[in-house]
Amino acid sequence: MLRRTKIVATLGPATDSPESLSAIIAAGVDVTRLNFSHGSADDHIERARQVRAIAKQQQRFVALLADLQGPKLRIARFSENKVTLKAGQQFVLDAAMDKEAGTDQCVGIDYEQLINDVTAGDILVLDDGRIEMEVEQVSEHSITSRVLIGGPLSNNKGLNKRGGGLSAEALTEKDKKDIVTAAELGADYVAVSFVRTAEDMHTARKLLRAAGSNASLIAKIERAELAHNPEQLDAVIEASDAVMVARGDLAVEIGDAELVGVQKHIISRARSLDRVVITATQMMESMIDNPMPTRAEVSDVANAVMDYTDAVMLSAETAVGDYPREAVEAMVRICLGAEKQPSMHQSKHRIHESMERIDEAIALSAMYAANHLAGVTAIICLTETGATPLLMSRIKSSLPIFAFSRHHSTQHRVALYRGVQTVPFDSDTIANEKTNSAAVDELMERGVVKDGDLVVITKGDYAAPQGGTNSMKIVRAGATVK
Repeated sequence: MLRRTKIVATLGPATDSPESLSAIIAAGVDVTRLNFSHGSADDHIERARQVRAIAKQQQRFVALLADLQGPKLRIARFSENKVTLKAGQQFVLDAAMDKEAGTDQCVGIDYEQLINDVTAGDILVLDDGRIEMEVEQVSEHSITSRVLIGGPLSNNKGLNKRGGGLSAEALTEKDKKDIVTAAELGADYVAVSFVRTAEDMHTARKLLRAAGSNASLIAKIERAELAHNPEQLDAVIEASDAVMVARGDLAVEIGDAELVGVQKHIISRARSLDRVVITATQMMESMIDNPMPTRAEVSDVANAVMDYTDAVMLSAETAVGDYPREAVEAMVRICLGAEKQPSMHQSKHRIHESMERIDEAIALSAMYAANHLAGVTAIICLTETGATPLLMSRIKSSLPIFAFSRHHSTQHRVALYRGVQTVPFDSDTIANEKTNSAAVDELMERGVVKDGDLVVITKGDYAAPQGGTNSMKIVRAGATVK
């Protein structure tokens, strides 16, 4: 059984050795994430080079995802590196104090605009939700708060406002430089952090194209404003090629209780709008230190798979964990187990809606035919850009979709699409009347189909850019195929 849900793995010190990187790719990683919040440009370029080299050795197509840091708001540093805050005590965030002189009574902040973004009664959350405090007073250069939930707090921890409303721009100067690096290393996807509006994505796309890259753009959904505004969320999704449910900062802003419902809504809207969706953050967190996941983590991953996310993501588990290969292997097992459920193969996607595009009508018709015609074992999609297999992958199915393409950029892009496998195939070198036969023969050689199996084939009957798919044919393997 071919796994349909894709796996994104974050690279870091734990995967820097060729042996470790090779092991996680062999275990089933489809996309490698370069986290630009850590490391230098040279680090990311070298990791990208290694991914390409090892994937080629293994005859795999593994995509590169460059994840921009964004305006991560942080406190400054403590003179003793770490303090302990107690519930009920006052604590001051001071934009004017020495950034290295924090104590258990006050600490500096790097984002001075925070002073204008909060008022008395607001809840500030530090260190991914471990510390909470209520704002009591705001002065010209400081915020005085009362600690609600205390605990240890160390240097440069993240800072959020419950309910959102911070005015920081999505793209920082660092991000703009990192976009150039992403283009240089040949990223297939670039993720934009803390997206506020569709315009943030339009700006990122212009910068990316100016840097000479045709990479696809991922909007990370982690602001409360988007989670609570359906129209604005849809606008961001439509301005993007994919979205990521970035559950860390999102949960901090909206609260844990709302997270699951919001996650399901984002996945549903992304699929309805024909966009790819990744579910991320703490999916197998215990495997940073342990070789097996908890039952709760198994359920979490399986739940996302059964909601039909395109991909599930590993972060610290593979970047700095002790068991990166085992984490990927566990995720593969869980995905395959969840995908066996009967509900995973029944789709009502757009069944009552009309369509305006020919390629969309062909893609959805092909999937419905394949799902309902006995004997079909595979779908072949001859594609230039990957647009048609993307549309196909929005339909629930147990059948593999094979994207036959001559373009390396397309072969890597579809690595993130649920249920889509890529096959290098240059139809320009084959006579038109022999293309279908050659494509089916390729799957027979790979052992995917056998004599007598039915195969659904889609393609365009003329050379065209995106949207050129205009025909579908059902053929029987082993027969004379035209």
